[in-house]
Formats: sequence, structure tokens, C-alpha cells
Amino acid sequence: MEDINLRNYAYLGDAVWELFIREKTILQTNNAKKLHKITTELVKTNTQCELLHNIENCLTEEEQDISKRARNLPIPVGRRNIQLEYRQATAFEALIGWWYTHDKNRYDEIINILEKFLQ
Repeated sequence: MEDINLRNYAYLGDAVWELFIREKTILQTNNAKKLHKITTELVKTNTQCELLHNIENCLTEEEQDISKRARNLPIPVGRRNIQLEYRQATAFEALIGWWYTHDKNRYDEIINILEKFLQ
């Protein structure tokens, strides 16, 4: 199931999610300051935590397992004050990275679901 580790899937998922959000937000304003504010709101930890919560009932057993294992990865010391949210966001990013590398159709399906929560 795993050809790269979960932390690397989360690393990739972070970049994929940020690119998706940036592609979406560039259509909203030409003001760089507003663009940055809109983007950071959608890529921050607590937003990703909420989004994971919104799609949990859509996850397959394998995806639930990936999410669970990613939530249990060690937490960087600087993130310990928001440990629960950070763990959930890591799980969200790991899933995004995993879908992006293993199943583009499922990635597209989940993105379509998530877009409903971003409006």
C-alpha cells in the first residue's frame, strides 16, 4: 500500500492542497493582500481539520486507515499547543497526497465534495 511514508504523503498533500486553493482564489481578487488572506484562511490547520471532519463519512476503510496512521505521526515541538488540530490537518494532507499519487479520480471526487464546504 505504501511506497512512500505518510509524512511524505502529507508533505505532498500540503503542496497539492495549496496549489488547488491558489488556483481557486486567484479568480476572486487582484489585490495581493486580500488574495493572501483568503488563501491562508483555506490552508490553515483548523480549516483542514474541519474539512477532514466533513469527509470522514465518505472515506473507504483503506482511507480511514491512512488517516488514522497519519494522525498518529510524531508532532513537531512547535505544534504541540494545537496538537489535535495539527494531527487532523496532517491526516487531511496525507490523504490528499495519497489520492493525488494513487487515484486521481478519487482525488477529483473528494475535491468536488470539499468545494461545497469552501463556499
